[in-house]
Amino acid sequence: MAAPLTATRLLTALRAEGCTVVEHPGWRTHNRDHMGPFGPVHGVMIHHTVTKGTTNTVRICHDGYAGLPGPLCHGVIAKDGTIHLLSAGRANHAGLGDDDVLQAVIAERLAPADDEANTDGNRYFYGFECENLGDGHDPWPDVQLEAIEKAAAAICRAYGWGDRSVIGHLEWQPGKVDPKGFSMGAMRARIAERLDDDNPEPTPPPPSRPPFPGREAFRPGQSSAAIEQLGHQLVKRGFGRHYRVGPSRDWGEADRLNVADFQRSHPQLRGDADGYPGPLTWHLLFS
Repeated sequence: MAAPLTATRLLTALRAEGCTVVEHPGWRTHNRDHMGPFGPVHGVMIHHTVTKGTTNTVRICHDGYAGLPGPLCHGVIAKDGTIHLLSAGRANHAGLGDDDVLQAVIAERLAPADDEANTDGNRYFYGFECENLGDGHDPWPDVQLEAIEKAAAAICRAYGWGDRSVIGHLEWQPGKVDPKGFSMGAMRARIAERLDDDNPEPTPPPPSRPPFPGREAFRPGQSSAAIEQLGHQLVKRGFGRHYRVGPSRDWGEADRLNVADFQRSHPQLRGDADGYPGPLTWHLLFS
């Protein structure tokens, strides 16, 4: 029986594989465990999001939407290869799928065609949603494909699984097409090659950036050391032109305009360049 990894072990496994990880507030306890068990776990499932913009994608996968509450995955894999952790428990990502596919995953053999939807996949699979429109035209950057490979291999390595423990949503539930734009067979070959390496990339040093204080820390009327720290970092990165006398502890319009300039300078933030820092803005600013 393969018990789910604790949040700490999941984070450690991803970082040991060389993944760049953002921990979103509350991810360790954000789950759907009250709707059914999570585990025993048997594999990893890969999806695409049909969304654009990392901040928007992470928000949707964290919160869910009408009829499908979040979290919608354990982690979002962004275009830049960053893995945004949203849950360490049961997540609404797999839905009902084919029990014959599950048995093939458990046995680590080639899965048959999925032609039934009779088994709760949210119980048995880790899920990664990958930022992509899923139209067959939206590109998959190399850094994103490498992050998918690393994330799946990290979990497989933690359990001693092989590449056959990784499937796409299209191989689990009839009618699904995700992930569209790359072959799961080719991805499994990459994962197998990585797992054959007894010396994966070393654990990167712990990030030196300060912890994200939460969205509500950056609103009119707020005052804190984090606001001043944000301002000094904006100036350091060349995005302080709206300050007249420099950053202060009080949130102001100059802070918002400078943050918006920084957001517009990053493709993954342009769709959400409102000037209010979220976890991804903070991560990129202090990277």
